[in-house]
Amino acid sequence: MKRTVSLVLSVLFLLALISSPAVCQTTKEVLAKMIEAQGGAKTLEAIKDTTITGTVEIVQMGITGFVTMYQKEPNMMRIDIEVMGMVITQGFDGEVAWMTNPQTGATEQMPENFAREIKRQALGNDALLHPEKYGITYEFKGKEKIEEKDYLVLEQTMSDGHKTTFYLDPDTHLPYKTKGTSLGQAGVEVMAETVFSDYRRVDGAVIAHSFSTQQDGQEYMRMTLAKVTFNSNLEDSFFKMSK
Repeated sequence: MKRTVSLVLSVLFLLALISSPAVCQTTKEVLAKMIEAQGGAKTLEAIKDTTITGTVEIVQMGITGFVTMYQKEPNMMRIDIEVMGMVITQGFDGEVAWMTNPQTGATEQMPENFAREIKRQALGNDALLHPEKYGITYEFKGKEKIEEKDYLVLEQTMSDGHKTTFYLDPDTHLPYKTKGTSLGQAGVEVMAETVFSDYRRVDGAVIAHSFSTQQDGQEYMRMTLAKVTFNSNLEDSFFKMSK
């Protein structure tokens, strides 16, 4: 009896060893196809900084404004939002996350919970192309049916343990939506889903020009891009907190 159990366990162990490389390969293949769909590694590696302008609507508050987002490789970000006659800025210079206080206009460091989120958002194409450098892993989780279509499910795990699930269109391998925890307006963690649409090619890269975000099942924000510009030679100092 013991010998039979041992034999069964040995067989299961061997099957696990045989199947593991296949799972790994599938994950690599899906990630590679997503990168290729967004323009390919060569195109994405050539992008050193990105400037995006557009309009943003905070649905729950009935507020519409203008937004300009800047990203510089590998991990700098700045967001300027013009709304209700004010300009609110958030930034990350690779080390310090900061923001302007909308009540006082003063520039100050972000609370730690918000800082962690913008640090993740600031990661650019280098983190997508070389995730191992940033402690990022991916796992292909199979397929999930959404509105009669089987989307490829790819789970991303950041170095801090934060997980985001990508739902890739099986025809294009572009992200249809992402799902993961985020911070709501009150700084409380919520489940957020962002749906991407209106993909367009810009200098070889394929960019979604429209997306909407839900928080805990309710639509929170819509954004429409007006212009995407690459390689404007943005200076590091542009992302630093003013003193």
